Amino acid sequence: MDAYDTGTDARGGPDGPGAAPEPADTPESHGPPDARTGVAALSLRYQIGAALALAVVGVVVCVHIGMVFLHVAPANTVTKKHGKAIEDWVYPEFEQNWKLFAPNPLQQNIAVQVRAEVKESDGGVRTTGWYDLSAEDGRAIDGNLVPSHTQQNELRRAWDFFVATHDGNNRSTGMRGSLSESYLRRIVVMRLDRDDAADKGGTVARVQVRSRTTNVTPPKWSAERISDKPMYRVLPWWPVSAADIVGGAQ
Repeated sequence: MDAYDTGTDARGGPDGPGAAPEPADTPESHGPPDARTGVAALSLRYQIGAALALAVVGVVVCVHIGMVFLHVAPANTVTKKHGKAIEDWVYPEFEQNWKLFAPNPLQQNIAVQVRAEVKESDGGVRTTGWYDLSAEDGRAIDGNLVPSHTQQNELRRAWDFFVATHDGNNRSTGMRGSLSESYLRRIVVMRLDRDDAADKGGTVARVQVRSRTTNVTPPKWSAERISDKPMYRVLPWWPVSAADIVGGAQ
């Protein structure tokens, strides 16, 4: 046999006794079997539950988007027929307005303040100072990269809701007036409770809310002249009921 034919070389070679054995055909050599992940890894019962939960969330989201769209859309047959249901869904948490884009956007800083009449445990009555709730929200937001919706909008929207449903003499102008009052009152009572306004064993018997409005200073290049004096809108005293207290009656 030719000397260059090493296929049967007894001393070992690619095909000789010294050749490396071929790797065994094992399951490991083909990689791990495909494993199910995510929802597919659940049992059929849990898959059905997950599908139902997603369907419910999808329906709620679609209904909410539809309600908000109808709320901001021009009057039409649907809003005329189901206007009450749409308002009940939107107000007060999801109220929409166009003040940012209106011809006359807001040019004032409005702070909502509250004070309380507290009944002491010994029977005495004292009146607290004014708590600037808007300033508290501002301090909580300042420097916070992800402030909560409550810190940014709850108090502000409650005040806007009250103003939109009352005249300059704080008299209700519509059916939602009492709702706006109870909504604002409940918020300020909860905040007073958080601020320990009724410490020393006292209880909040009445609250009074006011707004402090100051004009935004115009830019230096503007020739506009405006007053820098604050304007106050003071509401009457409101008695506090059990429904206004955290954990109270609904």
